[in-house]
Amino acid sequence: MFMPVSCSNCNTYLQLPTGSQIVCCSRCILRFAYSRCPPPPPPPRRSYSFSSSSYNNRRPSLSYAFSFFSYNNRPPPPSRLPCQRKRAVICGINYKGMGKNMELEGCINDAIAMQNLLVREFKFPESSIRMLTEKGGHQPPTKINLTIALRWLVQDCQAGDSLVFYFAGHGDQQPNNTGDEVDELDEILLPLDYETKGVIVDDEINEMIVRPIPAGVKLHAIVDACHSGTVLDLPFLCKIDKSGQRWFWKDQRRPQKAGVWKGTKGGEVISFSGCNDHQCAVEKTIPRGAMTWAFVDAIDRGCGNTYGNLLIAMRSTVRKDCIDTDSAIQEPQLTSSEVFDVFTRPFSL
Repeated sequence: MFMPVSCSNCNTYLQLPTGSQIVCCSRCILRFAYSRCPPPPPPPRRSYSFSSSSYNNRRPSLSYAFSFFSYNNRPPPPSRLPCQRKRAVICGINYKGMGKNMELEGCINDAIAMQNLLVREFKFPESSIRMLTEKGGHQPPTKINLTIALRWLVQDCQAGDSLVFYFAGHGDQQPNNTGDEVDELDEILLPLDYETKGVIVDDEINEMIVRPIPAGVKLHAIVDACHSGTVLDLPFLCKIDKSGQRWFWKDQRRPQKAGVWKGTKGGEVISFSGCNDHQCAVEKTIPRGAMTWAFVDAIDRGCGNTYGNLLIAMRSTVRKDCIDTDSAIQEPQLTSSEVFDVFTRPFSL
């Protein structure tokens, strides 16, 4: 049996055999008569009660943290909502120097307006937006640059992410040879160097930014170009009358002929386009694209609370602009990778 004692000189804790009255301190080498001291504190226990609220409200001391974590009883981390990341690719092409019939006036203005809208209204970080225009400081909107940007847009996307692809420029159609188009025509976008590098076909756009989208990720495309109604090759087209009283989703899939799945990996893709596949998109006199102007205007006026209300407001504004400029009527379109109630689903980017 041993009796706890403390050195009278340095207070070092010692153990004295029962019956002994003199002890030599191992620290200061002093012989002394013992005096009783209280027993040392018990060693730390291996189990601890843990309260998440107390843990979050009080930072543990270093000694507490050391003893706590040394026994592998580390508490679970506090629960967090999925971290939402926002990315956007914005492309506007005026085709300057490519001939009077090709040149446009408002596409770069539209691209800058869309960038401002995403930052101001939808809190996109400027660092997460890639701009492709002919303006200095932006990447040239060539085919290779646009392709790289679109692949970057969806790269490593995770549940909770919000992605946006915006394009203002020329669109067109060409014959389809795969049988996956109802009208047997593919929709195409024209990059700045389309004459030498070629166009971007809707099948390619679908492959790059639709099919890779996983569950929990949402991508919006806003395309202000001629013949752009189904330029993402999404399976459902929203048909809606002027009043909004009658509407339905038209299924445009042709599974018996199309050998490739054109949906997502569980995520959601929604596209607003400037007109249907057989119409042309016009510019306003100010200069701005009629569809982009209507899109931004509807959100600024508070008409973009749902997808249906946003589409009706855009169509009303575009129709008025077409009449004022004596242009052929264009009608903005809404397509989606899945069906939903357009008048109850809140719109957000």
